[in-house]
Amino acid sequence: MMVLAKVGESPCARYTFRLRLSVAALSALSSEWGRCRWVWNQCVAASRAAHAAGEKYGPAALDKMLTGWRGDHEWLREGGSVPQQQTVRDFATSRAKALKDIQARLPVQQRAGMPRLKKKDLSGPTLNYTRNGFRLKGGRLHLAGDISLTVVWSRELPAYPSSVRVHRDNLGHWYASFVVPAEVQPLPPAGTVIGIDWGVKETATTTSDDHDLPHSQHGRKAVGKLAGYQRMMARRKPKRGRAASNGYHKAKRQAAKVHKKIARQRQDTARKWAKRVVTAFDRLAVEDFRPKFLAKSTMARKATDAAISATKAELINMARKHGRVLHLVHPAHTTMDCGQCGARAKHTLPLSERTYTCTACGAVSPRDKNSARVMLVRAGLTPAGADHGRPDGPPVRQAV
Repeated sequence: MMVLAKVGESPCARYTFRLRLSVAALSALSSEWGRCRWVWNQCVAASRAAHAAGEKYGPAALDKMLTGWRGDHEWLREGGSVPQQQTVRDFATSRAKALKDIQARLPVQQRAGMPRLKKKDLSGPTLNYTRNGFRLKGGRLHLAGDISLTVVWSRELPAYPSSVRVHRDNLGHWYASFVVPAEVQPLPPAGTVIGIDWGVKETATTTSDDHDLPHSQHGRKAVGKLAGYQRMMARRKPKRGRAASNGYHKAKRQAAKVHKKIARQRQDTARKWAKRVVTAFDRLAVEDFRPKFLAKSTMARKATDAAISATKAELINMARKHGRVLHLVHPAHTTMDCGQCGARAKHTLPLSERTYTCTACGAVSPRDKNSARVMLVRAGLTPAGADHGRPDGPPVRQAV
């Protein structure tokens, strides 16, 4: 599996492969994760203490603390220093992002939460290694601390990776995710543009009727099977202080398999649609919609099943991979503006009203189709409509 991401300033690609672990390698990775989890929790405790005392707290202070912790604890020195340093840096990044959102006075639903303690049974193991903490030799992945792992190579890496992340999913499968410089694979020019609006009735509504993405409803199709496994877990749930039975673990694993299958179906649908869109269009105007607030609404289940965030991420990655121009348009007032003349309605349209009627020019169109055209106008991709766009509209940023 390949996912495009930005690391620093240069775009990078992430290739993920399955790992086959021996008993010794599994034990070594578990011990390494235990040390990194302890380092993370110590960072959380130190951060809370510094906040209570009103002291400044930065990455440099964390690095000094890690040096002191390794000097005080021999069992901590037995582990590699690279994953522990990466744990400290990941904590500093998460904390800085949360503080930035607080200073920007973003709504609570859009803020990144402050780093929390990682519990042993609830946090999945994740180990990050930079180039000086791993090497590839003989088709195997060798990590610091004499940990040798067998990689199931489904494809060749285009270049030597700069870092690797070893993690375990909820099924107990281990993966290695390598970061390499991204290679742009340009597609033939098409000379066309498209506007894309996200929704719940349809996952994506575009200005082209042939490229709309209907709601796949993968989660709804599997809800019966998933509910059955969850009822089995509820019946076999152990009492407080007692170990869970084999039947409970079996039902939990079956439920995890269903969740994994749904996630892969959503990802596959999103990738195939994104590839069709970037193949047919050179420039894309996409609504920069963040549907996190929908999780607390009456449409939470349907919005989650639509997987808008995952589909949007796949579209951005696919556009970056093939060298297409993608503009992210702020979603403010996109349902109130007219895609033809740029006039704005005096009142917000309720969700039950699916037809947009402009009181200024009399244009009538489906609500989502009008919003998709507004994306084009705001991004300046429609010469005929760009002149009529609202001058006080929100800013548009180019993602790719």
